[in-house]
Amino acid sequence: MPSTDQPVPFTAEDYRARMIRAAEAADEAGLAGVLVAPGPDMVHLTGYRPTADTERLTLLVLRAGQDPVLVVPALEAADAERAAGAPALTLRDWTDAANPYGLTAGLLDAKGRFGISDNAWALHLLALHALLPDTSYASLTEALPMLRAVKDAAELERLAAAGAAADAVYGQILKVRFSGRRESDVAADLAALLLEHGHSQVDFTVVGSGPNGANPHHEAGERTIEGGDMVVLDFGGLMHGYGSDTSRTVHVGEPTAEEQRVHDVVREAQEAGCRAVRPGAACQDIDRAARAVITEFGYGERFIHRTGHGIGVTTHEPPYMIEGEELPLVPGMCFSVEPGIYLPGRFGVRIEDIVTVTESGGRRLNTTARELAVVE
Repeated sequence: MPSTDQPVPFTAEDYRARMIRAAEAADEAGLAGVLVAPGPDMVHLTGYRPTADTERLTLLVLRAGQDPVLVVPALEAADAERAAGAPALTLRDWTDAANPYGLTAGLLDAKGRFGISDNAWALHLLALHALLPDTSYASLTEALPMLRAVKDAAELERLAAAGAAADAVYGQILKVRFSGRRESDVAADLAALLLEHGHSQVDFTVVGSGPNGANPHHEAGERTIEGGDMVVLDFGGLMHGYGSDTSRTVHVGEPTAEEQRVHDVVREAQEAGCRAVRPGAACQDIDRAARAVITEFGYGERFIHRTGHGIGVTTHEPPYMIEGEELPLVPGMCFSVEPGIYLPGRFGVRIEDIVTVTESGGRRLNTTARELAVVE
């Protein structure tokens, strides 16, 4: 049965600590502050999620040594005041007759460089820059890639619960009939099971059968799954505000020797990537460890994506396990390890777990069997 346990709510002090860390990280990076637009960064830092995506300016201003300020439209101020992190910041509301950019400009260093949420509206950024032409801006992914990367104990608990729920979904989908059904039918089963097991949001349900499995981001379609098909399953979403994401590859009936061999190579590569997780290792080391195995067996050109991505309040976020990413791993970081082999026109294989960095290595948050499962 799905768990009915609710996580311990985040407190105003939790959000205060996050905002302080963000402001200090910006200062250490040589930035004058951080400007946070509605979206995952704001949810992570304040617990506030505006009820509507609006053209009215809503912006969190974080600067080292200063109290956090949330600039918010007056008609949405009551909602903002109810956010869990509201007691840890100052609300500055504005009416439609006022100029929110002038209000915000007064909170900024007129010659500073600021990190700003990747999803901030150009409309707002251009209006601020018109008032403060000597300011400059950098996306938070570029300027502060570790902003949400390191999770605290309460966040790890939520990620582990989301992973366990996704594992339960996989256990149940193995009992579903695949042969003779459309990919979209199995995808609908996955979505329903994620919701049944406590997810509030389903982000993706990839079901790639036969040749469709050679497309890593194939959207489940009307193809009828047949006996002898390899089927890539990749699914996840949000539970209690934190993400799940897991992939397993199954086979309809007994696999051929080649299909089994390719799956074995991917499983060995995934094991190598997980073994490489430890504090101090570079993100690219995880990619290198997994890729080396696949290359050794002659499939290097058929591994066509990065080995992993971070996960937290979104199912895909920095850091990324890819060649050239030299950020060091630190305890509390969470990311996927998901190598794959894709043979165009034939089939694909991918195996994915979420892994968190511990003081001595790594811990998987997905624990279902990684062997090639046979389904009907």
